Amino acid sequence: MKLIHFLQDQQSKIGVWTSQGVLDVSKASQFLNVAVPNTMQEVINQGQSAIDSLQTLVNRAQEHGEHSFFLDESSLRNLPVVEQPEKLICVGLNYMPHIQEAKMEVPKSPVLFSKFNNALAGHNEDVKLPETAQKYDYEAEMVLVIGKEAKNVSQEEALSYVFGYSVGNDLSARDLQLLTGQWFLGKSLDQFAPVGPYLVTADEVDPSNLEISCKVNGEVRQLANTKNMIFDCAYLVSYISKYMTLKPGDLIFTGTPEGVILGYSADKQVWLTAGDEVEVSIEGLGTLQNKLV
Repeated sequence: MKLIHFLQDQQSKIGVWTSQGVLDVSKASQFLNVAVPNTMQEVINQGQSAIDSLQTLVNRAQEHGEHSFFLDESSLRNLPVVEQPEKLICVGLNYMPHIQEAKMEVPKSPVLFSKFNNALAGHNEDVKLPETAQKYDYEAEMVLVIGKEAKNVSQEEALSYVFGYSVGNDLSARDLQLLTGQWFLGKSLDQFAPVGPYLVTADEVDPSNLEISCKVNGEVRQLANTKNMIFDCAYLVSYISKYMTLKPGDLIFTGTPEGVILGYSADKQVWLTAGDEVEVSIEGLGTLQNKLV
């Protein structure tokens, strides 16, 4: 199931992608008298029971044939798939070619850093570049959305704690990131963690073999596959859960492949600037688009 989080009449709403359009969950549930969760966090908290009730609603709406239940996806104002995660955890240096282009050592364990909720942005949201930096870069990443509280989970059971997957862009201001030994300043600027357009439920996704790409103004900059991760999704969830309790709605950005601007030779580094349009695509998960302003 593909879930969409959007803003309508100053209220956040959830939708379900269908071939007829995006089902307006709140409108359809009220009209058809089908009990369903009303927020994305409630959907994540309820897990499979929420997915089942939403599927019932989709079936009833399609049988009813009321076109007003279904919205034109292009007309929606997307929100981040999760707006207020307790934790937004990022993984650095998780693809070997990216490590080589960044001229860094191969990590013996996952390199973790964080962003805050201020960094979240939605699909098609304009990202305002601050005046405090100049070396802006993209990072195409697959994002895990935790579905159940996870503490000390094994690799074998780790993926059962994932509710779903989405597309992310770990936007980075490299001059701020590398200003000190801590990356946080260059990573958690406002709107520097776009995520969307969909939250695809885990039952539809094999995260171990998905093509991932990034385009800037239509030009392909990154093209790789998640099978090339050094630490795969199950390992990451298990590893992180040994040190901190993961909660429903927490986001894990799983690392970027090769092709970032930082990896170019100095004479070829042309940093992102206002007016650039960045597209991150992941097989089966959709395309996340943002314009820099």
